[in-house]
Formats: sequence, structure tokens, C-alpha cells
Amino acid sequence: MRRVIVVLVVGCIAQLIDGSLGMAYGVTSASLLLAVGVAPALASASVHFAEIGTTLASGISHWRFGNIDWRTVTRIAVPGGAGAFVGAVALSSISTALARPWVGSILLVLGVYILIRFSFGSLPQPKGRPYVRGRYLAALGAVAGFVDATGGGGWGPVATPTLLATGKMEPRKIIGSVDAAEFVVTVAASGGFLLSLGTGGIDWMIVGALMVGGLIAAPIAAWLVRKVVPRLLGAAVGGLIVLTNVRTLLNAFELEGSVRLVSYGIIVAFWVVAVATAVSKYRRQPVSAGPVERA
Repeated sequence: MRRVIVVLVVGCIAQLIDGSLGMAYGVTSASLLLAVGVAPALASASVHFAEIGTTLASGISHWRFGNIDWRTVTRIAVPGGAGAFVGAVALSSISTALARPWVGSILLVLGVYILIRFSFGSLPQPKGRPYVRGRYLAALGAVAGFVDATGGGGWGPVATPTLLATGKMEPRKIIGSVDAAEFVVTVAASGGFLLSLGTGGIDWMIVGALMVGGLIAAPIAAWLVRKVVPRLLGAAVGGLIVLTNVRTLLNAFELEGSVRLVSYGIIVAFWVVAVATAVSKYRRQPVSAGPVERA
């Protein structure tokens, strides 16, 4: 029973992070399941079954708070679902260990870019058309969906920072749209896991606890994303991406001990400075410009 309660709390926290920053529900939840000895494919399957409920609730909540651009959702969700289905089937027989360092490196570069731009530079402003081209969204969705299914999470960490880096949309619109599209991705991945794994070995109590925790947090996270200013939100997202993917690379190259501690220490220290700088810049902003800074 204690295990179920812990998983429920983790599901709640993971959804608060995912709904307000556009990422990390799958990464957080899958990490917990792997830590207690669940096989990678079953861990990813359990998380995606739970996400059927949490992503639906999150998408509805973001819609109610006006955080969704449906043009973006329709163009990224279907390719994302296709990529997720293929990834779920592939995970049952193909190891993705060799791909993780490459994916982690790409995400790390995006995270550093976002962290520096939102914390130390000027905020991304719409350039030309106020939307991202459909063919770009289709390619991004397919890659993000595949990574999400094979890694137990990754839809948000791939899609959210990439769209933020374009500077075309408000951060809250990007986060809401990515979360809404994730429902389609989750359903497709779950279908792939059912096809290749069946239901044997899945702990449905764990799935239920993750889902309940996420359902509790979904509307709170959708409200929270409207209250956080883009500069602070970008700094938080960037630091999270950097920290997460440095951990991925350290694990991939089996670096332990002092190397890991020093790496984390440097990242956290820089992240604190970046967030402090973002706060300072926001506070020095003219009062008349206040609404521009809000997500």
C-alpha cells in the first residue's frame, strides 16, 4: 500500500511539472518504475497506459484556460502518434541504448540555448508568420513520438524546447498544445505496447496510482502555466532540460563518482544564477510592458 501511495504522489508531482513546463511526466514516472526493477518495456507501457487519463485531463484543462493552438495540435499529433506506435513496437525487440547519447546531446544543446536566451537575452518574439510550418511540425512529431515510446518519456523534452526555440508562439501556447497532442501520442504508444507485449506483467495498481495522481494535478498545472511569466518559465524549462540530459549522457558513458557530482554542481549553480538573472530582468521591466512578459 505504501508503494502505491508513493507512486500516486510521484504521479501528482510529475503532472504538475509536465502541465506547467510541458515535459517530464513520463521521464519522472518511468524513472521510478525502473528504479524498483520494472523492465524498460513494461515501465514505458505502464506510464503510457496511465497517461491516457492524465493527458486527456491535461489537454481539457489547458483548453479551458486558453493555452492551446489547435493548428499546432492537429499538425503534430498524428505524426507523433505514428512515431510512438512504431517506437512502442520497436522497444520490445530493439535496444535504444546507442541512440540515447545522440538524442541527449541534441536536447542538451537546445536546453542550453533556451536557458541562456530566456535568462540573459531578450525574449523570443514572433518573427513573420505567428505559427510553425506544418511539415516542420510533422517531422518533429514523428521523432518526438518515437523517442517518447522507446524511452518511457520524451514527447515533452523533444517537442517543447524545439518549439520554444523557434520563437513563434507564446510559451504557454506551446506547452498547452504539446500537452494536448500528447493524448494522441499516448493512445498510439499504448496500442503498440498492447500489440507487442499484451497485458502480462503490468501492475495495474501502479498504473492506477500514476493516473490518479496526474488527474489531481492536471487542472492545477494548467492554471499555473498562465501565472508564470515567459522569462521565468523559459529559465525553468531550460535548466530542467540541461540537467535531465546531462544525466542521460553521464549514464550512457557510465561516468560516476566525482565526475557526476562536479557536473551536477556546475549545472545547478549556473541554473540558480540564470533564474536569479531572469527574475532580476523581469523586475526591472517597465510596468507598462508587464503583460508582454506574461505567458
